[in-house]
Amino acid sequence: MNWLGRYTKFTAIVLLALTTKIAMAKQVEIEDVLGRKVTIDAPAKRVLLGFYIEDYFAIGGEKSFDRLAGISSGWFMKSRPAIWDMYVASKPQLAQIPNVGNVQDQTFSMEKVLASKPDVVVLADWQYKALGSELARLEQAKIPMVVIDYNAQTLERHLASTRILGQVTGENERANKIAHAYEHVIHTITERITAANLPKPRIYIELGDKGPAEYSYTYGKNMWGAMAELAGGNNVAAPFVESWGTIHPEQLLASKPEVILIAGYESVVSPTAMQVGQDITVANVQQRLQGFIQRAGWSDLPAVKNQRVYAVYHGATRSIMDAALIQYVAKTLYPDLFQDLDPQATYLKFYEQYLPIRPHGTFMLGVKDNL
Repeated sequence: MNWLGRYTKFTAIVLLALTTKIAMAKQVEIEDVLGRKVTIDAPAKRVLLGFYIEDYFAIGGEKSFDRLAGISSGWFMKSRPAIWDMYVASKPQLAQIPNVGNVQDQTFSMEKVLASKPDVVVLADWQYKALGSELARLEQAKIPMVVIDYNAQTLERHLASTRILGQVTGENERANKIAHAYEHVIHTITERITAANLPKPRIYIELGDKGPAEYSYTYGKNMWGAMAELAGGNNVAAPFVESWGTIHPEQLLASKPEVILIAGYESVVSPTAMQVGQDITVANVQQRLQGFIQRAGWSDLPAVKNQRVYAVYHGATRSIMDAALIQYVAKTLYPDLFQDLDPQATYLKFYEQYLPIRPHGTFMLGVKDNL
């Protein structure tokens, strides 16, 4: 081959490489959950993730672990340490990713965010609102921000957030598959309840992090409150709690809930707090549930009299994985309507399909379930 032929071949190879690179990363306009239109290069090679860690992993797939420029991981590591340890054991590179602090305890560092040199910053809606004027520094650095929201626990925002993460990671097909599966779960529940046309059972859901001696957060229009609504329940806290907060014990007793759910994590401070999740035994969960049942006045509640008191895993909320929890709430409210559902199997199957770890423990349990 003469020099002209070699030059032509070399030029063709260079053009092919450039074309491939351009095809792999292209500018995409994303409309986030706040209606903001943001242009990014997708798939983003360096993502700063504010929240929703498992959703990002599940939707982004294998490449997502290597594309994290930084992460606000403190909440996850504190409340779900066993699960985080499993992720690090499976993907050791996670241990090297810079932690930029937490908005909740005001340790979130914009200096660390900027130092991580992200291509895009993905924030939860509540983080975006809490950070406020601090975000101007990202705008000045021309770093795009995308806002998603699983905290609202609405079908619309769950689906939108999932597809937005699909755009950020370049995994649109995978995101659509996950979104469609979630939508199917919700529609199955709501359509069955609508067809049955039964009275809505009264339900009370509390985060049991303080133990039986002190009432902790219950939920109004979002999180567990919105999930109770999706599952066809009459949330007794809704008239008294806007988003989350405590309900007066006398008000709860007067509301006479027919179903009670106590939510918990693996990591708890109080020895009587509700403990649920990875490596937590059924016997432990049952013992702690019994403590809540012994609260003053609870013996007269319909939920306690009829043994309709349940423990649920708080770590699976605010996520596309809460499909399993909504199934469980629906099953506690309408046991005859949803005998065919196996919420714990739904939860574990999601990990098998989309994530590298395999949790085991107690994630949802009724007070009368067998030990």
